[in-house]
Amino acid sequence: MATKTLFELPILSSPTATSASGTVIVTTSTPGIYLLTFTSPPDNRLLTSFCQTLLLALDIIEHEYPPGVLITTSGVQKFYSNGLDLEHATSTKGFFHNSLFALFRRLLTYPMPTIALVNGHAFAGGFMLAMYHDYRIFNPSRGFLCLNELDLGVPLRPAMSSIFRQKLTPSVYKPMVLEAKRFSAKEALEGGIVDALGGLEDAVKFVGQRGLVEKGKTGVYGVLKKEMYRETLGYLEESVEEDNKMDREAEKEDERGEEAKGRVNEWKRNTNGAAKL
Repeated sequence: MATKTLFELPILSSPTATSASGTVIVTTSTPGIYLLTFTSPPDNRLLTSFCQTLLLALDIIEHEYPPGVLITTSGVQKFYSNGLDLEHATSTKGFFHNSLFALFRRLLTYPMPTIALVNGHAFAGGFMLAMYHDYRIFNPSRGFLCLNELDLGVPLRPAMSSIFRQKLTPSVYKPMVLEAKRFSAKEALEGGIVDALGGLEDAVKFVGQRGLVEKGKTGVYGVLKKEMYRETLGYLEESVEEDNKMDREAEKEDERGEEAKGRVNEWKRNTNGAAKL
């Protein structure tokens, strides 16, 4: 069956930009399966413009087309997504709550099955993006999955961590977070991080084998997911409060650190210098 383009959206670097920095294209070649391909070179960073364009695409699919299955993938051969631009994320007011977490929430509660067709590397926020889908199918010959905040020196916010905790086993979650382990395709499948290995044809077969096109037609698919992932959904919806809580905890930890340094210095004075090993 021929591939039909349903619609295309430009990814604009700013509301006043006159040229696009990327595109989101939604096509279909199999009834009820919508393929959303995002292309924002060089590595699909999760900028405000990227997130907001995906949100619009999700709205269009839900309200303009019959329920089916959504597959997302990247038009950049090497990367599904390389995650956040940290400077943009920290300097853009409301980025997490209004853009990144809004996108995560939309995917988590989307009223039809979602599949991340991970064609290449998915690191940090890009890995999170894939995890917020219902299913993941990973390229067997290219790419790693990695939550590398440890290497970056960046803490995981509650909504970033809980989705992994809810969907994965402790034996997988622990090295993922505390060792920044890079998972190959084989390791990802064995660890239950992904549901299958393959490309688009394999994803379409996966949809058929599980009868996923029919799952969103009763109208409760998204509602069931809201209850299923209540913990993570709560963190997403209360992200501003959670961020404030994290800031307060960081301040308390700094205070505890200063108190500890004071005790160490007092110990050193009382022992006439550092302990002898």
